[in-house]
Amino acid sequence: MPAILKASAGSRATKDMGKMLGGEEEKDPDAQKKEEERQEALRQQEEERKAKHARMEAEREKVRQTIRDKYGLKKKEEKEAEEKAAMEQPCEGSLTRPKKAIPAGCGDDDEEEEESILDTVLKFLPGPLQDMFKK
Repeated sequence: MPAILKASAGSRATKDMGKMLGGEEEKDPDAQKKEEERQEALRQQEEERKAKHARMEAEREKVRQTIRDKYGLKKKEEKEAEEKAAMEQPCEGSLTRPKKAIPAGCGDDDEEEEESILDTVLKFLPGPLQDMFKK
C-alpha cells in the first residue's frame, strides 16, 4: 500500500500519510535542545515584559503623585485609613455617630435585664396602689 500512496501523492505527502497510518515519526536529534532554547527565550521575553510594565507603572505613579501633591489629594488607602481612625475615636455629643462608636456603658445593653413599662410605672405609685396591681 505505501507504494500506491507514493505514486499518487509524492514523497512529501507520503511522510504525513505514514504518520497518520501509524508509521514511525522522524525524530530530530536536536529537538530537545531546541525546545529548551525556545522555553528559555519565552521565559526571557516574559521577564522583559514584566520589567517594562514595572517601569511604566513607576512612571505613572510619579505622575499621579505630582498631581496629588499639586491639588492636595490623598491616596485612596490613606483616605480609608483616616475614615477608619475617625470611626474609632469617641464622638461625644454627636447625634449621627454609628452604633459601633457608642462607648460601653451608654445606651442599650442587651446583657442587662430590661424592666417592663408596667414595673417602671409601679415604682412611682403609692404603696397601696402598688399592692393592688401586683395581685
